[in-house]
Amino acid sequence: MSEEQIKVGSRTIEVANLDKVMFPDEGITQGDLMDYYRRVSETMLPYLKGRPLTMQRFPDGIGEEGFYQKEAPDYFPDWIRRVSIEVKEEGQEQPQVICDDVATLVYLVDQGCITLHVWLSRADKLTHPDKLIFDLDPPDDDFELVRSAAQSLREMLESVGLLPFVMTTGSRGLHVVVPLDRSTDFDTVRSFAKDLAGILAEREADCLTTEVRKNKRGNRLLLDYLRNSYGQNTVAPYAVRAKPGAPVATPLDWDELSDSNLHSQTYTMQNIFQRLGQKEDPWKGMMRHARSLSEPRRQLDNRTSG
Repeated sequence: MSEEQIKVGSRTIEVANLDKVMFPDEGITQGDLMDYYRRVSETMLPYLKGRPLTMQRFPDGIGEEGFYQKEAPDYFPDWIRRVSIEVKEEGQEQPQVICDDVATLVYLVDQGCITLHVWLSRADKLTHPDKLIFDLDPPDDDFELVRSAAQSLREMLESVGLLPFVMTTGSRGLHVVVPLDRSTDFDTVRSFAKDLAGILAEREADCLTTEVRKNKRGNRLLLDYLRNSYGQNTVAPYAVRAKPGAPVATPLDWDELSDSNLHSQTYTMQNIFQRLGQKEDPWKGMMRHARSLSEPRRQLDNRTSG
C-alpha cells in the first residue's frame, strides 16, 4: 500500500492508495474522489457543518460490497470532531463524526467513504430538526411521476406558508426539503409531515400514497415522510453516490423540473463543476428561510376539520 502525506488547510494527512479504483466502469480512483470533494467543499460544507453523519464506506470500491458506519472508530485522529449520540435501543452513547472542514472530508475519503449521509438536526440541538424532508422515489422508473409529486408537494407546502427546496438524490428520485427554525421536535415535525402527505395523497389518490407496505401501493408513489425522525439520515447535497457513473445529489431550482431530460442521476462527478461554474448553488442561503411550523400546523388543521 503506497502512502503519502498531503497538506489540507492546517492539517497534514497521511493518505494511502490514491490509485485504487473506486468506480471500475469509469476508472475513477480514490485520488479522483478526493480531488472532487476538495473542489466541491466550499459549496458542500455548509450542508455538513454541525451535523452528525453516517459514512457509506467501500474500502474496495463499488465493485465490492460496502457498509454504513455511524460510530466514529477509535483510530480516527483526535482533530476530527465528534458528537456523543444516545442510542436509545441500546441504552448507551456512541461518538459520531461531524464534518466541519475540508481536512475531515479528505480523511473520510481516504477511509473509503464515498457517500456522506447527514442528520436533519445539528449537534447543539439534536432533538429539534432544522429541516423537514420528503423522499420521493418512483415505484418503477417513472421519473415523470416523481417530478409531478414534487410539484404537488411544493404547492401544498407553499399554501400553508412554507418555502420548499428540491434536490436530485443521485439515486432514483428527488428530495423536497423545508428549512425549519428548530422550535419543534422530531415527533411534531413528523406528525405534520404525515398529515400533510395524507391530505395530498387523498387528493391525488390515483398516483400518490402514504402506504408504507409495498404490496399496498400498487403503481402509486410513496410520499415518504418517515425520515423526519431522531437519528435518521439523508444524503448530503453534493455527495457522490456509490453507483455506476458516480452520480451526485444535486440541489435544483424548481423550474429545472420542467426539463424532460432531467432524472435523478443527471449530474455526476464529470459534469457537476460545469454546472456550478454556470449556476449558483440553488440552496445557497436556504436557512434564511427557516420558519416555524406553528402557523402551517394551524392551517393544516383547519383543512382537516373543514
